[in-house]
Amino acid sequence: MQPETTRDHHRHLKIVLILACLAQFMVVLDVSVVNVALPAIRGALHFSEQDLQWVVNAYTVTFAGFLLLGGRAADLLGRRRVFAAGLVLFALASLAGGLATSQPLLIAARAAQGLGGAIVAPASLSILTTSFEEGAARNRAVGIWGAMGGAGGAAGVLLGGILTDLLSWRWILFINVPIGLLAATFAHRYIVETRDATQQRSFDLAGAISATLGLSVLVLGIVRSDVTGWGSASTLGLIAAGAALLALFLAIEGRIARSPLMPLRIYASRTLSAANMVVLLIGSAVFAMWFFLSLYLQQVLGYSPLRAGLAFLPMTLCIVACSTLASRVVTRVGPKPMLVTGMTLQAIGLILFTHLSPDGTYLGDVLLPSLLIAIGIGFSFVPVTLAAVAGVASEEAGLASGLVNTSRFVGGAIGLAILAALATARTNVDVHHGLAAHAALTGGFELAFGIAAAFSAAGALIALVGLPRVSMRGMRRRSVLTESA
Repeated sequence: MQPETTRDHHRHLKIVLILACLAQFMVVLDVSVVNVALPAIRGALHFSEQDLQWVVNAYTVTFAGFLLLGGRAADLLGRRRVFAAGLVLFALASLAGGLATSQPLLIAARAAQGLGGAIVAPASLSILTTSFEEGAARNRAVGIWGAMGGAGGAAGVLLGGILTDLLSWRWILFINVPIGLLAATFAHRYIVETRDATQQRSFDLAGAISATLGLSVLVLGIVRSDVTGWGSASTLGLIAAGAALLALFLAIEGRIARSPLMPLRIYASRTLSAANMVVLLIGSAVFAMWFFLSLYLQQVLGYSPLRAGLAFLPMTLCIVACSTLASRVVTRVGPKPMLVTGMTLQAIGLILFTHLSPDGTYLGDVLLPSLLIAIGIGFSFVPVTLAAVAGVASEEAGLASGLVNTSRFVGGAIGLAILAALATARTNVDVHHGLAAHAALTGGFELAFGIAAAFSAAGALIALVGLPRVSMRGMRRRSVLTESA
């Protein structure tokens, strides 16, 4: 790199950080931004209760399936180029979704959004890990990036409520268009192009397709279980087919692909493996929590989209504040204590949500649990992201970035599918036994929150057992010694 380029690079580091965090905020926000708008979307495009979750899962499944391919593309083709291209695709897909006049068009647009997000998210984290030197500067940058991931989900519900109530549900998608295109323009101007020129430009397309198809078929089998039953041939067949495709993906990565998307050797790192397992459980618990809490506020308490969105404002502010605190403290205490604390608080908050009432109130039933979960999210996202990329060589920054995002969205897609199926089944049973509609819905939501609490508790246990208790400085020294050895 020429000296002039280096000076320009350092001069624009703050802008690079803003662009990377804005992109991460936007792609995570689009998981939850539709939640408050789901009743409006259902009415406008005549979705069934069963198919409605595909407005969320079309995005998360595609996102999860192509994240590793997006991370590898960033490493090989150039991080700035791939980042900008992903932003443009995301913006155009958002425009198509906002203009959709039928269920298939909206679901296809959401899937295309997911593909754009799968390109943007790993590139944004890879840009940070290669732009900032390992140590305090990178920890702070990645910490802020991780905070955007946590805040984006809660802010999505708030923004979705405001736009849906004041304008239309379509504006939750239109809003991405100018932001995405402007961010792509600024990326070309301020981000220095970097890529790994030593590796062959080989893409494991078979791995990406098998992973995406496997996850999609698995989720489809789970989603249909509330109609066909868990023991039916069609449900078991779809779940088995999805599992077989995911097994094929692992075989491709371990034995067939010349340049695998997910080299299995990377899981030799105990820290990386434990961090990704925790991220998967965070996604399973938190994405479902946003989905079900949004429905509880509107379908049971009768909130308007705007009021439901505003109900998430304390949670959003709390996540931002706690994430900022976590990014400063984690360097001194290390990821493990903060992550165990955060996952435990999430579990406690979710357990409190199992006592919701059909005649509940925001202050009496929602505020305290949501704040506990928000503190837990703030204390979890930052340390788990840092642990997942700590000590990773620069040429594999995109891979590590893709893995942590993949784990989050795989967890989100599968977790939401399982909990939605179980909640719907519980509600249907309660209605069949003569329970009032609001009470039956609440019973289903309570079951979902209880299982989500178990996911968070399992994450706390994995962090306690699986992560070494060292500071980030210690992790850095250990990774350097390992590479030297």
